Amino acid sequence: MNGTRVKPSHPVRAGDTVRARTPGGERIVVVTGLLSKRVSAALAVQHYEDRSPPAPPKGDLPAPIVREPGAGRPSKRDRRRLERLRGR
Repeated sequence: MNGTRVKPSHPVRAGDTVRARTPGGERIVVVTGLLSKRVSAALAVQHYEDRSPPAPPKGDLPAPIVREPGAGRPSKRDRRRLERLRGR
Protein backbone atom coordinates (compact mmCIF):
# COMPACT_ATOMS: atom_id res chain seq x y z
CA MET A 1 0.00 0.00 0.00
CA ASN A 2 1.47 3.32 -1.10
CA GLY A 3 4.69 1.53 -2.07
CA THR A 4 5.25 -0.34 1.22
CA ARG A 5 4.33 -3.83 2.40
CA VAL A 6 1.62 -3.93 5.04
CA LYS A 7 -0.44 -6.56 6.83
CA PRO A 8 -3.95 -7.31 5.55
CA SER A 9 -5.44 -5.70 8.67
CA HIS A 10 -3.80 -2.33 7.93
CA PRO A 11 -6.42 0.47 7.79
CA VAL A 12 -7.09 2.05 4.39
CA ARG A 13 -7.80 5.74 3.83
CA ALA A 14 -9.21 7.63 0.89
CA GLY A 15 -6.43 8.40 -1.59
CA ASP A 16 -4.35 5.29 -0.77
CA THR A 17 -2.92 3.20 -3.61
CA VAL A 18 -3.20 -0.55 -3.09
CA ARG A 19 -1.15 -3.00 -5.18
CA ALA A 20 -1.91 -6.73 -5.09
CA ARG A 21 -0.52 -9.67 -7.02
CA THR A 22 -3.17 -12.09 -8.22
CA PRO A 23 -2.96 -15.16 -10.47
CA GLY A 24 -4.41 -13.00 -13.25
CA GLY A 25 -1.68 -10.36 -12.88
CA GLU A 26 -1.00 -7.31 -10.74
CA ARG A 27 -3.92 -5.11 -9.64
CA ILE A 28 -3.48 -1.44 -8.78
CA VAL A 29 -6.42 0.26 -7.08
CA VAL A 30 -6.77 3.82 -5.78
CA VAL A 31 -9.28 4.23 -2.94
CA THR A 32 -11.62 7.17 -3.60
CA GLY A 33 -14.01 6.71 -0.68
CA LEU A 34 -14.67 4.55 2.37
CA LEU A 35 -17.69 2.47 3.25
CA SER A 36 -18.95 1.85 6.77
CA LYS A 37 -20.10 -1.73 6.08
CA ARG A 38 -19.82 -4.50 3.52
CA VAL A 39 -21.70 -3.91 0.29
CA SER A 40 -22.09 -5.63 -3.06
CA ALA A 41 -19.42 -5.38 -5.74
CA ALA A 42 -21.66 -3.13 -7.83
CA LEU A 43 -21.74 -0.54 -5.01
CA ALA A 44 -18.10 -0.99 -4.02
CA VAL A 45 -16.84 -0.20 -7.53
CA GLN A 46 -18.04 3.39 -7.03
CA HIS A 47 -15.49 3.86 -4.23
CA TYR A 48 -12.27 2.84 -5.98
CA GLU A 49 -10.47 3.53 -9.24
CA ASP A 50 -8.87 0.58 -11.01
CA ARG A 51 -5.50 1.50 -12.56
CA SER A 52 -4.35 -2.05 -13.31
CA PRO A 53 -2.31 -2.56 -16.48
CA PRO A 54 -4.10 -4.47 -19.22
CA ALA A 55 -3.71 -8.25 -19.15
CA PRO A 56 -1.14 -9.65 -21.59
CA PRO A 57 -2.57 -11.24 -24.73
CA LYS A 58 -3.02 -15.01 -24.59
CA GLY A 59 -0.40 -15.50 -27.32
CA ASP A 60 2.37 -13.98 -25.16
CA LEU A 61 2.04 -16.57 -22.40
CA PRO A 62 4.44 -19.53 -22.56
CA ALA A 63 3.04 -22.97 -23.28
CA PRO A 64 2.51 -25.10 -20.17
CA ILE A 65 5.08 -27.79 -19.43
CA VAL A 66 3.44 -31.20 -19.63
CA ARG A 67 4.90 -34.48 -18.37
CA GLU A 68 4.02 -37.86 -19.79
CA PRO A 69 1.26 -39.70 -17.90
CA GLY A 70 2.77 -42.20 -15.49
CA ALA A 71 6.19 -40.51 -15.50
CA GLY A 72 6.01 -40.15 -11.72
CA ARG A 73 7.23 -37.36 -9.52
CA PRO A 74 9.98 -35.14 -10.99
CA SER A 75 13.42 -35.60 -9.48
CA LYS A 76 15.39 -32.76 -7.95
CA ARG A 77 17.38 -32.48 -11.17
CA ASP A 78 14.16 -32.32 -13.22
CA ARG A 79 12.69 -29.63 -10.95
CA ARG A 80 15.83 -27.50 -11.27
CA ARG A 81 15.72 -27.82 -15.06
CA LEU A 82 12.04 -26.80 -15.07
CA GLU A 83 12.78 -23.76 -12.88
CA ARG A 84 15.63 -22.74 -15.18
CA LEU A 85 13.35 -23.15 -18.21
CA ARG A 86 10.65 -21.00 -16.58
CA GLY A 87 13.21 -18.29 -15.73
CA ARG A 88 12.96 -18.47 -11.95
